[in-house]
Parts: sequence; C-alpha cells; structure tokens
Amino acid sequence: METLYITHPACRLHDMGAWHPEGPERLDAINDQMVASGLMDFVAHRNAVPATEADVLRVHRSEYLDYLRSNVPVTGHFSLDPDTLMDAHTLDAAWAAAGAGMTAVDAVMREQGGKAFCAVRPPGHHARPDQAMGFCFFNNVAVATAYALEKYSLDRIAIIDFDVHHGNGTEEMFGFDPRVLMCSFYQYPLFPDQRQYPPPDNMLNIPVAAGSTGADLRDLVSNTWLPKLREFAPQLLLISAGFDGHREDAMGQLNLVEADYAWITEQLVVLADETAQGRIVSMLEGGYSLSALGRSVVAHIKALSKL
Repeated sequence: METLYITHPACRLHDMGAWHPEGPERLDAINDQMVASGLMDFVAHRNAVPATEADVLRVHRSEYLDYLRSNVPVTGHFSLDPDTLMDAHTLDAAWAAAGAGMTAVDAVMREQGGKAFCAVRPPGHHARPDQAMGFCFFNNVAVATAYALEKYSLDRIAIIDFDVHHGNGTEEMFGFDPRVLMCSFYQYPLFPDQRQYPPPDNMLNIPVAAGSTGADLRDLVSNTWLPKLREFAPQLLLISAGFDGHREDAMGQLNLVEADYAWITEQLVVLADETAQGRIVSMLEGGYSLSALGRSVVAHIKALSKL
C-alpha cells in the first residue's frame, strides 16, 4: 500500500514571527525535498480532518481550551510563554494538526494505508494537559493515541519519540496507562527538563548526552527499545518524528544524520509488520535546520514505504 502523506493548508498559516525557528517554511522545506527527490509521486495525498473539541478533551482540560480561545489575538501575537505564541490563525492550525493524526489512524486501521506521515505544525509533544509549551499547543500524538484507544478498542499502542527534546507532555498524559508503551531518547540536560521520576513502568524514555552519535543511538534502540517493544507487541505504532537531533540542527547537540533516521524507521517497520499488521502513524515534531529537516523526512518516508 502507498504511504499516506497527510497535511492541511491551515498548518502554514500559524506564524510566531520571522525570528521564530518554528515557522511555515518548515513545511515548505519538506515539500521541496519531497518534490526534488521524486518521492511526492509515490505517496497518497490527503487533507487532515481537523479535530473537534471532544477529540482534544480526551487529553487536555476544558479550562485550558477556554484559556486559549479567550486569548486569540485579532492582530499580532499573544505570548503563552517566551517561545510559544498565538496569532489569529494558531488555533486553526492546531485543530488541523491534531486532527491529522486521527485522520491517519482511521486510514491505517481501515486498511486504506499501512503507513502515514503527517506533515503538520504546530508540533505537539511538549503540550501538557493544561499548558502550552515548547512551540506546542495541542499534543497531536496524544490526541491520536487517545482516539485510537477509544474508537478501535485497542489494548496496546506504542508511541516512539526520537525528537532531540523529551516528549514531556506525552509522558505526563500516558504515564501509568498500561495500554500505552512510550519509548524515546532525548538529549539531557536540555529543555524541557520535566521528567517523571521514578519513571512509570510503561515509559522507556532514555536521556542521552550531548555529542551522542548515530552508532550510540542505534545501540540504544537495539538493546533497549526493541526488546521492550517486542515484549509489548503493539497493535499500532505512533511516532513523534522530530528531526532536531540532526548534526546540522542548532536546537540540540546530537550527531544524527539522515541514515540514522532511516535505520530507526526501518526497525519500527519490521516491528509493525510483526505485531501491528504494518500500521504506523508518524507525526512531525521538531527539526529546524531546513535542509536537514527536508532530507531527513524524505529518508524517513522512504523507510516507511520500504523504498
């Protein structure tokens, strides 16, 4: 089956300012590399169906939604924190980004596509139940996970997060939920420094040092993630796909390259084929060096597609 490529025009409208690294040009960089590589012709395109309030309230609090809505600016920006700002279009983009994961879950669960990549923004994995942070407003992968658990009565969903930053919001939302296994690595110390300690049994989130190489992280994946994932036998895999661990990305100090993202993805594809009928939904998180981001997404989607 073709890999689905899911996006939405609203995701380009959210703009926190020309100075901000999380800008619309990130999606342009991905699109340009997809076209230049010829990969755009090998994916099935679909627009996201935006999330509803009920969808988001599975993981976020109603008071938080009220707060966001009451502070949408007509012009300019409203600052939720120094790095996370709303403009007039932010919530439209956030509803679309959160809905993309659910659109993808429906597709892969109904066998319309075994794999899906959601090229959306704003990202999501730092968003807490009642707080925006780290460029994130709604926790996109968490919204998709909660939706899949409820709609498809799944018993075991794995969330994989390879962003350079810890997915603290996702960990907070699903810590101690035995239906979810989260596996990640992240540079430490580094933003956001919000870890649950001691970690819940279903959270295999491993800090790594600045300067860690692709070889280091392949060993980590092989020796920690994969045995735990095979024991868990997920019925669906969701990926928080952050590419800011690339050696060209100034957001962190890991030394990953495109081949490392491809290798990690290949391992997850093998696992999904073994336990989840091949079903993977991947959602864009970080990645701020535009060329490296576009190249890494191409490598990731090629690996998802077994190309």
